[in-house]
Amino acid sequence: MSALGFLRPSGDAVARSPMEGQALAAGARFEVRDGWNVAVGFEGEALDARAWWADVSYLAKVEVHGPHDLALGQATRTNGGWWCPVTGDRTLVIGDRDADGLDLTSSLAALTIAGPLAREVFARFCALDLRPQSLPVHGFRPGSVARTPGYVLREDDDRFLMLFGWALGEYMWTVVSDAAGALGGAPVGVDALDRQAARA
Repeated sequence: MSALGFLRPSGDAVARSPMEGQALAAGARFEVRDGWNVAVGFEGEALDARAWWADVSYLAKVEVHGPHDLALGQATRTNGGWWCPVTGDRTLVIGDRDADGLDLTSSLAALTIAGPLAREVFARFCALDLRPQSLPVHGFRPGSVARTPGYVLREDDDRFLMLFGWALGEYMWTVVSDAAGALGGAPVGVDALDRQAARA
């Protein structure tokens, strides 16, 4: 259990993403999962678009301090989560609620951006080099995303996880919506992401 696990929602309390209002306006359908109100689907969503994005801010995010033997720039999949080394003695763990460290779940919002044009979406607002030779699958990079500090994890060939400050959630949704929308992209729910991953 992480050191600040007591800050997580309990009982009837429901945690909400900073992008919930925009997802709702875009036609999202929500379900409460693990104490979070999660956008699980959208009206008319389809994964045949060239780019899509999903709010995954509910994912656990824990900062672990201490030396490690992980390769910088490369994430490792462990216990259902991503262990992403930031420095030689600092690791960001995404998706593993049992990681022992400082709970940043409600400090960092997150979007998954996926599809054949996912890198083109990023190119419209992010200066990070996400070409395969610079960021291979499972590559992890801290850097500037939409002029704000953030992280990008390449989960698969055409699937990227982007993390950024919680307070910038509405701004980042708008940035991604503008960039992906210009390419024919649309938001999807987490259930669609799961279906896409199962087909991959």
